[in-house]
Amino acid sequence: MTAPKRTVLRLRRLAAALIALACAGTATACSGGDDRPRVVVTTNILGDITQEIVGDEAEVTVLMKPNADPHSFGLSAVQAAQLERADLVVFNGLGLEENVLRHVQTAREAGAATFEAGKAVDPLTFQAHDEGGPEEEAGQPDPHFWTDPDRVRKAAGLIAEQVAEHVDGVNDKAIHANAERYDDQLADLTAWMDKAFDRIPEQRRALVTNHHVFGYLADRFGFRVIGAVIPSGTTLASPSSSDLRSLTRAMREAGVQTVFADSSQPKRLAEVLRTELGGRVRVVELYSESLTTKGEGADTYLRMMRANTTAMTDGLTGA
Repeated sequence: MTAPKRTVLRLRRLAAALIALACAGTATACSGGDDRPRVVVTTNILGDITQEIVGDEAEVTVLMKPNADPHSFGLSAVQAAQLERADLVVFNGLGLEENVLRHVQTAREAGAATFEAGKAVDPLTFQAHDEGGPEEEAGQPDPHFWTDPDRVRKAAGLIAEQVAEHVDGVNDKAIHANAERYDDQLADLTAWMDKAFDRIPEQRRALVTNHHVFGYLADRFGFRVIGAVIPSGTTLASPSSSDLRSLTRAMREAGVQTVFADSSQPKRLAEVLRTELGGRVRVVELYSESLTTKGEGADTYLRMMRANTTAMTDGLTGA
């Protein structure tokens, strides 16, 4: 962090301390005097990962609600203000939070430290159409890095470093201990996914999804991306009739009969393929871009990845 930014954050803390001191000296209690260090996270997947790292050392605020779409969710005035008051802002970046990135820039200009996780974990790029990727976005960075748990391990370690460096008042030893514990859990997840996917014969490791979101998983675990109903890396795009014809032709050639649809998005487009291919398509729900509310099956990153792995394995083996 630059010297001017550190000065701004220290002045904020000093102001909060003076307010708390003034409140303590009056007969009436003041509200809003919480001067705990603040970490604000844009998406709920990164929010869960960051919370595992931070623990009780700071207040973690997650802006994206459960079951939301990271490509389209926006901020209230209160949430925008929370960003500007943050000691550290953790965001996915690479264009994912399309309606939020300008607020992140404003927070940065206001003196908050910011960390773009997607850019820091060796991002992949979308591949050309003949390799199953979105033609118009070929060569652009793919923001969906969390489908590769090894990249999440790297992101989690970097988040720990960012918290220790930029968030005053946290216990660095506690932060790094949390990071080490979570790293072990992520390593176990990768090993478990490897073993689960071993059940899928190589010729069946072919993915068709609602939109292009599993490129990192495909790269890490040896899958082929046949295509997507929405031929884009964002849910804000829409397919043409020629796109659907191309996809159904590719599915027939590859012998693919399973489409994976995001549980938080309408399945109408995936159902269209069922009609196009004569009812032989199985539509399987995955949790691809958002965690669920507590108790719904994917309320943490670890549970989300295990649920997806089971669904993908069953969907591609006919279990």
